Amino acid sequence: MTERNGVKVAVVGVGHFGRNHARILSTLPNVQLEAVVDINRGRAVEVANQVGAQAETDVTALPGRVEAVIVAVPTEFHYPVVLPLLERGLSVLVEKPMALTVAEADEMVEAASAAGAILAVGHTERHNPAVAAALPLVKAPRFIEVHRIGAFTARSLDVDVVFDLMIHDLDIVQSVVGNEVESIEAVGVPVLTDHVDIANVRIRFASGCLVNLTASRISRDRVRKLRFFQRDAYISVDCAEQQAESWHVDRTTESIPIINGGKLEAPMGEPLEYELADFIDAVSTGGQPRVDGKGGRSALALAQRVAVEMKEGEGRFIDG
Repeated sequence: MTERNGVKVAVVGVGHFGRNHARILSTLPNVQLEAVVDINRGRAVEVANQVGAQAETDVTALPGRVEAVIVAVPTEFHYPVVLPLLERGLSVLVEKPMALTVAEADEMVEAASAAGAILAVGHTERHNPAVAAALPLVKAPRFIEVHRIGAFTARSLDVDVVFDLMIHDLDIVQSVVGNEVESIEAVGVPVLTDHVDIANVRIRFASGCLVNLTASRISRDRVRKLRFFQRDAYISVDCAEQQAESWHVDRTTESIPIINGGKLEAPMGEPLEYELADFIDAVSTGGQPRVDGKGGRSALALAQRVAVEMKEGEGRFIDG
């Protein structure tokens, strides 16, 4: 194994997501990928050989060997894996949703703060170049429309589509609107699994902004679009194509509106690579990652409110 300089990192869980984390980390110039950890020994060895790292089956082998850890195990194991790492002072980037419950998320945030460790959450879409180019232009939106639709896959079926897909957009929306929610209307339907596979949610924020979100993992199409409407301006983002547009109205002295704008400059790139680079930079400098523990906790809390409203709405429908 070739010795590399940089932040010493390990990846815990090298299934679908973890493999990609390991692949990218092994190419970053300021990273030394020390180990990959998976309870499946064969999988750990396979990935370790691919990326030039040590294979481990127990996360307790990491303290003292690394400075930072990427956790990409199933959601139910986030809390028991992440909390001890943070308490040992290791910085952690954990996949979304950051925990099963808000109480677990709170403990993780507190542990990171107490140990002076960096805690980041893998809301990868915030690192999408098109999203990054568009969000600074979103000012006091009045209406936001979101569609995140994808084909059925065998991954992340242990959670509702709200926690699997929609949580990305809940995070983005809160980053521009805030956390004060006045009302939520939600409906969800289990179609191919025992969990909700398609959901539509309508959220009214205290600012007056109304947000309509649709998420599905059972479509034949792939759509990942956000549209922001605000006074005299319209901003659209296509996350899949990594393209964004901004249009605004310039009013002349004669009150004749002139529409200006067009495509925004957004360099193509892999959002996961930008996310990992952001995390490594935070670990190196002691700065804040783009989506820290508090941000991940906020998105989780809103997703849970949506899930509760969905269940209560289903009960009203059945009782109706």
